[in-house]
Amino acid sequence: MMSPSLLTYITKPHFERQSRDARPPLVRQRSKSIPFDTPRPFEKSADDLFPEHVLLRQPAAAQAQPQVDPLTPPQPVLDNQSWERTLEKSIQSIVSIKASHVRSFDTETAGSYTATGFVVDAKRGLVLSNRHVVSPAPIVAQAVLVNYEEVDLKPIYRDPVHDFGFLQFDPTKVKFMDLEEIPLSPERAKVGLDIRVVGNDAGEKLSILAGTLARLDRRAPFYGTGEYNDWNTFYIQAASGTSGGSSGSPVLDIHGHAVALNAGGASKASSSFYLPLDRIKRALLYIQQGLTVPRGTLQTEFEHIPYDEAHRLGLRSNVEQKIRKKFPQETGLLVVRQLLRSGPADGILMSGDILLSCNGKITSNFIDLFAVIDDNVNENITLTISRASQLMQVTIKVQDLHSITPDRYVEVGGGIVNELSYQLAKAYGIPVGGVYVASAGHMLATASAWRKSVIVSVNNIPTPHLDDFINVMKTLPDGSRVPIKYWTLSKAYKHKIMLMHVDKHWSTFKIAKRNDVTGLWDYQDMPTNTAKFYQQPATASFPVLDSSLSLAEILQPSIVHIDFNLPFLIDGISNTHYYGTGIILSTNPPLIICDRDTVPMAVGDIHINFANSISLNGTLEFLHPFYNFALLSYDASLLGKTPIRAIKMSKKQLRQGDTTTFVGLSGDQTLLMKHTVVSSTGSVGTRECSPPRWRAMNVESIKVDDTISSQGGVLADETDGSVQALWLSFSSQNDSGKDVQFMSGLSVDLIEPMIEKYMNGNPCVRALDVEFWTMGVSSARDLGVPAKWIKKIESTSGSKHRFYYILNLTDVLSPCASILKVGDVILQMNGEVVTNMADINRLMDVEMVELIVFRDTQELKLKVHTTRFDGKETERIIGWQGALIQEPYRAVREQVSKVPGGIYVSCTLYGSPASSSLRPGVWITEVQGKPVTDIDSFIEAVKTMPTSPSYTPVSERSSTSLLEPSTPGLGNDDDDLFRSGEPDHDVVAEGYVRLKTVTRQEVTSIGVMKLDSHYWGLWQINPDRSSPSGWVCHNI
Repeated sequence: MMSPSLLTYITKPHFERQSRDARPPLVRQRSKSIPFDTPRPFEKSADDLFPEHVLLRQPAAAQAQPQVDPLTPPQPVLDNQSWERTLEKSIQSIVSIKASHVRSFDTETAGSYTATGFVVDAKRGLVLSNRHVVSPAPIVAQAVLVNYEEVDLKPIYRDPVHDFGFLQFDPTKVKFMDLEEIPLSPERAKVGLDIRVVGNDAGEKLSILAGTLARLDRRAPFYGTGEYNDWNTFYIQAASGTSGGSSGSPVLDIHGHAVALNAGGASKASSSFYLPLDRIKRALLYIQQGLTVPRGTLQTEFEHIPYDEAHRLGLRSNVEQKIRKKFPQETGLLVVRQLLRSGPADGILMSGDILLSCNGKITSNFIDLFAVIDDNVNENITLTISRASQLMQVTIKVQDLHSITPDRYVEVGGGIVNELSYQLAKAYGIPVGGVYVASAGHMLATASAWRKSVIVSVNNIPTPHLDDFINVMKTLPDGSRVPIKYWTLSKAYKHKIMLMHVDKHWSTFKIAKRNDVTGLWDYQDMPTNTAKFYQQPATASFPVLDSSLSLAEILQPSIVHIDFNLPFLIDGISNTHYYGTGIILSTNPPLIICDRDTVPMAVGDIHINFANSISLNGTLEFLHPFYNFALLSYDASLLGKTPIRAIKMSKKQLRQGDTTTFVGLSGDQTLLMKHTVVSSTGSVGTRECSPPRWRAMNVESIKVDDTISSQGGVLADETDGSVQALWLSFSSQNDSGKDVQFMSGLSVDLIEPMIEKYMNGNPCVRALDVEFWTMGVSSARDLGVPAKWIKKIESTSGSKHRFYYILNLTDVLSPCASILKVGDVILQMNGEVVTNMADINRLMDVEMVELIVFRDTQELKLKVHTTRFDGKETERIIGWQGALIQEPYRAVREQVSKVPGGIYVSCTLYGSPASSSLRPGVWITEVQGKPVTDIDSFIEAVKTMPTSPSYTPVSERSSTSLLEPSTPGLGNDDDDLFRSGEPDHDVVAEGYVRLKTVTRQEVTSIGVMKLDSHYWGLWQINPDRSSPSGWVCHNI
């Protein structure tokens, strides 16, 4: 059975959800781009379902104070001033941003998006955009200029709280246009000002939206609990109707000055919300001088309230009178709305305190307050407050806001963890700090420690900080099983203790730290415990059951529970955790059988639980290509004297109407027993799945009268305890393409031949690559099947009076694909008349099959070579640029009429180059014009490719090399363009690669992918028996 989708590297973000209350829902205007048909499960909490607003990006030591220029007074609109002239110049500064979160981190999840930015310093290549665009997470980004030139962007600053940040590009890379910059003029924002919002609205390259500023004192929008939110600032409101993709657009006046920064908007109204530029302009001055932007915090949220509300909180009338007289334009005061435990103001300020002055200066707005706080980091400030009509002075030490903004993360077990940020701590009202799970990966998923969990301890060692977590993980050997304690942000009061399977073989253990100089996150591999994990032998016992459950007590020592965890989504698998029941077939050698809905593929971690007491690693020995079972082995020496036993197989086959008894495991792994009756036996019918994956075929199963809700088990003879059939879970899809499971029985006489082969050291099967199905005698007559064959079928002992025909060819590359055809009726196989599916599989298990088939009114004698199946299936996977690549597996070859050749893309990971350039389910047949035939040829083609541009700007090239002199008689002047003396263009040298891909429908495409080997390297997985899982991952 499969559990709901659990993990992978990344989780799918949500930016447009319904409003929680009566206030209009807002939209973050950043466009999210999600690759089509990419099987990546995601995690979310209930808190994510009700955002109030959404950001406008679309699915994608003391330092010297810099001198601030005096404010430029607003200029009057001249008669000859026009929007046309203003916009014509301004759009030269506006860029469309294409970006990807390459890892989940803090409030962000991996994925691609588009947004807007604008140049504020052309000489330095500084671009201003929103904080939720620049992002606290690692990103890669490009800017598309108005003339469609593209340049790489690197993030150099993102404010910890306010919704702005800066990116930088190399101005020398802009080859064919002159750069302009837009001046920042926060003082120009006035109610009634006519404005234009210019940017990448609704995914368009350039849109211009008009509006009028209506409010300058709107409260910061709320984007949802657990999402990024802004506070301690006013927002400006206008009815410009911006939408996804316009995040980071400049709000321009008619003189071409930016008066605000577009950030959010209502999803069901035309209201848009802009961030004032006062603090942005201050930060820009620091950045231009190469200084760190000082940011302070009290870990306190202030709210601006009108004087009347302040009165109700105890503000004295004489105090109000003095403030109004000195600041007649002010309409209210700041009041403490929320403060965090263990923060600088904890125990000093209280919710409801009214702020009157800061360092002796009357303070009634955010700008004045935080001008003092930001300029006094790690210093004391004095606040005068009104608390319940009492005036008080308090002293608080300002904390460095950057110190509680995470700039590191740990990659381990396919997951991401970082320090719990101020952003998330404030959202849930908890103290800052702790090890936060940004993405579970496959290791933390084994303990159900999903995204938005906070880890308290690992292996009984407290982990209050990220360094503590790192130190514990260094000591844990690969394959060990340790307790982990954690809580979730939505239920901080409730701790959970689970067992986690330590994984260091599927992925590397490393730390990443943000580097604002390069814009990258620098990786450091972590040393780890290289000692092999040795599990100590243990002995378990089985509970004594009631006398009425005597058969269950006999079979109890033969039944185990199995968990299977997948690190990667390959072979068409779309879930990462499967579980079910296993049956012990042999104790010497140790051998267990389970269904392929429990262990669907070879690549993964198998854990076998004996007596609900001892958990051992399992090893896959064989996957049957048609029947629904897998064979597993284990280390029997670790079970001590645990009284397990192998089942006894019955010699009697179950027939329709026979009574039998089910014994198996329920959902909570307790033993079940139920008497039932066989209702029918017949062929198992499954559908081709999308994406293509293994399915059972060419096998008959047993149905019973009653519905048995269980994880699986056996059908047994109560008289002697012998097992007549295995009760297994089968997987398929319905008409809507949804995954479905159903339970059915598999007779033990079908598995006995395979067990015998395994015991003899030859675990393989030979068969034809076809899917058989049944046909009634009347249909055979209508097709013209001769009467003599119908008579043979009807007279054969045990016959159900039906023929078998070829329903489908399951591998177009197999030897039989060129000989057999869909619709062929099987009259005879190896000299025998076929009456059931078991006969077919028995007769096919040879190198050559002699067939008599009926095709198009003719009897044909055919000799067909069979295919050998070794039961291992996929044994090699590579990862490249975020794509999981493998040889085309059998289920894929079943669904094409012609295999294109090359290698198959099974999955692409969110935020990777592959997620933007490749779709799962295609073949890569060429790389840079070089044919790709298999994994080795692909590795050879890509492993030496450069990933950093080496383009020489036009201005730096020799003018004599740009064009050869024209030659008389060779054409007109335009022909000279095609006789350039410039060396051949090499797209790889610029950090791109050309790929030729082919779909299952044989549609060929040529695409270009931007390479990124810093975050997305080239690695490979191969079998390794010495590893706990039997596999090893290594970089190429």
